[in-house]
Amino acid sequence: MPGKPRSPLSKILDHLEKFYGQPKAPRAILPNLSRAADPYEMLLYTNCGYPATDAACTKGFETLKKEVGLQPDDILGATDAKLTEVFRGTGMMPEKRVMRIREIAARVKHEFGGKLGEALKRPLPEARKALKTFPTIGDPGADKILLFTRTAPVAAVPSNSVEVAVRLISGTTLKDYRQNYKEAQEILRAGVPEEYGALIRAYLLLKQHGQEICRPARPRCEDCPVSPLCAYFRRQRAGAG
Repeated sequence: MPGKPRSPLSKILDHLEKFYGQPKAPRAILPNLSRAADPYEMLLYTNCGYPATDAACTKGFETLKKEVGLQPDDILGATDAKLTEVFRGTGMMPEKRVMRIREIAARVKHEFGGKLGEALKRPLPEARKALKTFPTIGDPGADKILLFTRTAPVAAVPSNSVEVAVRLISGTTLKDYRQNYKEAQEILRAGVPEEYGALIRAYLLLKQHGQEICRPARPRCEDCPVSPLCAYFRRQRAGAG
């Protein structure tokens, strides 16, 4: 009996994996894709670099872990000067990021008893709402944490690459960031199995493609490994014809 036909997005993801290789998450927070990340550490990691690139966040997070420690008491017991020094060379506003990680540490300790993961086991809207009360965490950040901690198999979309899935499947993008995010989520729900491994893989491949080739402002369609499968490319080629 024939199986269910593979979605256009699944085919695109397969081509992207052949081009980029097996996707990898930052080792600082998820050394093994089959395991669950820690939500508290993901909150810290997100605020360890600004702009929040993987390179800046990884450097800040690993330095924090080595020189101060990650436990709430480690962070709350360190001086502002020490924490600011940890964040030197990891982007702008190190002093503001010190305030943010102190807030994260204090709230996880006092409001969540050091067990943020337990709080995320609440109904999904409550878990998402709780995460969005932390510094710099909006819908994309909350969904990423819920997915990477294997709390809920949500259709998380990379915050800096919300246009990629929409461009690939719909052929155009929407003007509003939130609309693009919601549209990308619908595309993922329709095209990727509701499984942690599949959704994390899709997230990482779309993120890498958005960073390297399918950039928000000037996509490099001439270098794209999935141009023949891309609705945006077909539309642009038809318009030029």
